[in-house]
Amino acid sequence: MLSELKPPPSTQLSGQPGPSEDWRLCVAPMIDVTDRHCRYFHRLLAPKARLYTEMITTGALLHGDASRHLDFHKDESPVALQLGGSEPEALVRSAKLGEQWGYNEINLNCGCPSERVQKGAFGACLMAEPGLVADCLKAMQDAVSLPVTVKHRLGLDKNESYDFVRDFVGASYDVGCRVFIVHARNAVLKGLSPKDNREVPPLRYEQAARLKKDFPQATIVLNGGLTTLADCEEAMHEFDGVMLGRSPWHDPSVLSRLTQAWWPQLGLKDEAAVIDALVAYAERELAVKTPLRIVVRPLLGLFNGRSNSRVWRRMLSDSVLLRQDDPELIRLAWQQVGGLAIRGARGSELDV
Repeated sequence: MLSELKPPPSTQLSGQPGPSEDWRLCVAPMIDVTDRHCRYFHRLLAPKARLYTEMITTGALLHGDASRHLDFHKDESPVALQLGGSEPEALVRSAKLGEQWGYNEINLNCGCPSERVQKGAFGACLMAEPGLVADCLKAMQDAVSLPVTVKHRLGLDKNESYDFVRDFVGASYDVGCRVFIVHARNAVLKGLSPKDNREVPPLRYEQAARLKKDFPQATIVLNGGLTTLADCEEAMHEFDGVMLGRSPWHDPSVLSRLTQAWWPQLGLKDEAAVIDALVAYAERELAVKTPLRIVVRPLLGLFNGRSNSRVWRRMLSDSVLLRQDDPELIRLAWQQVGGLAIRGARGSELDV
């Protein structure tokens, strides 16, 4: 029950520098998912969450349309820019761009196992080169004033030795990196798709927890297999934070429930106010020629579990309705799931 969930204990060590609570609740960087529209929506539900961009390669930033990749709404902050790359100079230039655009963190991807990423010599395959990763992190730390962090796996292929991940983290820790987001699975570089790599390699939370014991002054954030409030609550007894992946995409309300449980002083979101904000956001985006179908894509799972939630999803997926590019479609769909008739235009709370 939600009422049984208590705010997680602080991991800050009294009187000395230690883990930061800024990473208590994070939403993972996900390609084709966590674009700026998704992040704006997640921020409405979770004012305290730390949000991440999709992985953006250094090549895309330095040789492509940087503004298209980096533009974001100020209300999304704090937002981390996740970079894909393995050349210190290119990462430095990209990190500087991120700082100039107002991002709050630079994160290096050392966990993506896709073949395309491997061909670029970055992502999970970088775990085999801890010295290079340390050089990349150090170069970025020296170039920007933002936290420079790393997201990684526990191991590669069939190597499940704890020493492997301990030495990887240790090399980065030695050059000053203090935030490690640990996807508690191995990355299988051959034979598994990215989707399978999120599900097939077994979760090994106990190895991730050993990192916290060996690096007590680091901020260790657990990622992988966390889908419920209870999962996150249990993880916070051993880790400094949790990072949710697909669960907020399929059921965004998990973010509002976590916020209520861990930051009760913020109260529950007024549902009508969330809808108003989404309509206003869609209006702004339509003014700059963003199609409504792009804006509403992250919203489809919002009312999962509520009566008539299929109506919400159907209306926001209807190509005929979406082609009209009318932001009031969001409000109309909400009304069809009981937003007005059942709960009233004001005062209802987003706790579905």
